[in-house]
Amino acid sequence: MAYVPGVALLVALVAGCSAGSDADDPAADSKPGSPTVSAAPPGKYRTLPESCSAVPRSTLKDLLPGAADLPQEQQDKVYEGTATVTYDTDRKVGCRWKSDAPDASRNLSIDFERVVSYDPAVSDDDRAREVYAKKEDAAALPTSSGVTPSETPSGSASASASGSGTPSGSPSGISSASPSADPSGSTSGADPDEDLRPRLLDGLGDAAFLDDALTLAGSTAQHRTVSVVFRTSNVIVTVQYTEQPARVTEVPDSRELQEKAQALARKLDEALSD
Repeated sequence: MAYVPGVALLVALVAGCSAGSDADDPAADSKPGSPTVSAAPPGKYRTLPESCSAVPRSTLKDLLPGAADLPQEQQDKVYEGTATVTYDTDRKVGCRWKSDAPDASRNLSIDFERVVSYDPAVSDDDRAREVYAKKEDAAALPTSSGVTPSETPSGSASASASGSGTPSGSPSGISSASPSADPSGSTSGADPDEDLRPRLLDGLGDAAFLDDALTLAGSTAQHRTVSVVFRTSNVIVTVQYTEQPARVTEVPDSRELQEKAQALARKLDEALSD
């Protein structure tokens, strides 16, 4: 039997282990230049603001005029708002306010939705674009001809026999109509040179649109809801501002509601950008 020195035996064993480890190494079989998949970048926003504190009290006083005449304790309750019940405040939050005045009642709501993509190949921003696009499509904004799918040939909002006027295409669950139209065909005093129809908005977030719906409440009363929806990076914000006059013969003014809803939306956009 041949004698193998201890040092030579040790070298042989080490060489054998090295050869075996190369065979088990996955990198050894990889081809040079093979593509690597990198995860899409996350969205800009990782958290959402506290919704009921997002609107300054001075702004609430302007949007909810009836509250100023209440006793201080009731004023404070109105301005505190009511938080929307959600199951994940990192993904969605909202708040509601309501005030009643002798001439009209007003409701305000804001909602923040943070969109997260769970597909590593799709960024949060791209997923948010898809979510926003669906909301815009559902609003059925007028075309260049001024006709929306929810309008009748006379230009007034289409309504069901029950008077609810609620088509399935509206994101706010209310009928979409030309804001200057009422059942009698008269206007709400809008400047004829100013387009107050539902439309896309410039200079608000990365994309934005405005919807304006005049809806029958019950058999005679009317209320108007202006919705402003905008996207900034991976967050989508919805502002809804509603007025229902006390007198059934009155039609809420589009221009005032639209101006105030847009002004609030721009403040929220600025706050998010800070």
